Amino acid sequence: MIPTRGWDTCQGFAKSAGVDEQLFPTEISMSNKITQTLLLSAICLVAACSTTGNAPTTAPMPQPAPDPVRPVAAVAPIGLTAAELAALHDPANPLSKRSIYFDLDSNLIKQDYRSVVEAHGKFLAKKPGVKIVVRGNTDERGSREYNVALGQRRADATKQALSAYGVTDDQIETVSLGSEKPVAEGHDEAAWAKNRRADIAYSGE
Repeated sequence: MIPTRGWDTCQGFAKSAGVDEQLFPTEISMSNKITQTLLLSAICLVAACSTTGNAPTTAPMPQPAPDPVRPVAAVAPIGLTAAELAALHDPANPLSKRSIYFDLDSNLIKQDYRSVVEAHGKFLAKKPGVKIVVRGNTDERGSREYNVALGQRRADATKQALSAYGVTDDQIETVSLGSEKPVAEGHDEAAWAKNRRADIAYSGE
């Protein structure tokens, strides 16, 4: 006889998987050993496959949606509206002109640039909360000490001219960059003329 332990186990396994129990004979004779062994193997295989196929699967956990990216709004300098900030960068607006140019070794504001000073002076006088920095510059000629001093004189001259329109001292900061920040890299008069200047920068830009 075939050991009944494995047979009973397989029979119970098959019943739990829904295999018809009539497929199992109650007795197994020695003469039918090969046939019954093959039948036992086939039924166990069917039962195992049925059980495995019905095994529950674990659904993946839903992932939280990423936070939407929010555009960063441009921040205008303190005391300026968005429209006024746009005017400072509009080539058609006099306020877009920010540089005052000087002759060699001079800090005298030429007549050609009086309109630049006037435009910013009148605008700042109406905006007491707005502050600017005036940066004095020189060309590459001369010693570092001389150019720093000359740049400061040009920045101070621009501040004085703005004050004539009612701009207060605490609205204007002056600084000298000497020859450290050229806008033209050449070594001729055309480049030097562009570097002898005072630049007006609005605080927060």
